[in-house]
Amino acid sequence: MSVKREQVLIEALPYLREFCDSIMVIKIGGSIMSDKEVLDTFVQDLVLLRYVGIHPVVVHGGGPEISEKMARFGKKSVFVGGLRVTDEETLEIARMVLLGNINSSLVSLIGKHGGKGIGLSGKDGQLIVARKKAPIVVDGEELPIDLGWVGEVVRVNPEILLITAGKGYIPVISPIAVDGEGNNLNVNADTAAGVIAIALGARKLISVTDVEGVKLNPSDPNTVISSFRISDFSRLVDEKVITGGMIPKVEACVRAVEGGVQSAHIVDGRRPHALLLELFTDTGVGTMIERG
Repeated sequence: MSVKREQVLIEALPYLREFCDSIMVIKIGGSIMSDKEVLDTFVQDLVLLRYVGIHPVVVHGGGPEISEKMARFGKKSVFVGGLRVTDEETLEIARMVLLGNINSSLVSLIGKHGGKGIGLSGKDGQLIVARKKAPIVVDGEELPIDLGWVGEVVRVNPEILLITAGKGYIPVISPIAVDGEGNNLNVNADTAAGVIAIALGARKLISVTDVEGVKLNPSDPNTVISSFRISDFSRLVDEKVITGGMIPKVEACVRAVEGGVQSAHIVDGRRPHALLLELFTDTGVGTMIERG
């Protein structure tokens, strides 16, 4: 057993050396957000990254929790093109869940495991400035559909993240943005993570979610594509390999890589220590999106 442990450490060494002092943006979302055991393991890994010299910046979603809370209020969740239609009441519910529940819980867990978390939203320091997304055209619909208070990112001001991460804190960001008039806007968390990764010049963007990765057959977990190039994205969408809510997730990864991030990864957070396995082993466990 000791030999096996030594081999693991030796395999990790070149990656530890390569990634030391780099920024990594890690987006967490999906049903794993409501699984306390999985979330606890994820935060352990996050704190470990900080202690080995990596600067993690966390962006979290909360889609299932928002949908659950909406149902309690008698509201039905409606999605168009993988994005949640957000009226004023839905926006308030999203703010309640993201800022008041998920963000503070993640910060508390980071503290539990010996790290220093700091909770932020896109409004803090005008971190994420957005505008209301224009109505979108959907196949089968005669008129464009208005998504409501859904934001389209205009710019990212990363100064507050550079200051806090540089001082040893782990920033935890809720994707609620602000526009020029001071209005709150709901920004897709994958999109927010992608633009933040670009603004920070991050080494990697990692999406930790409740799917194994991009699969050739969506119903077969054994068909995960270990890696593909950004030039393959449109073809995979056309071939229906990437569909529904995976589209904005993978699109954010593609745009991040186009914007200068070295590589983006989609990993299954339900697998124990998936984050460490993807970063510090030769084989990895999810799907990597790279240039080309």
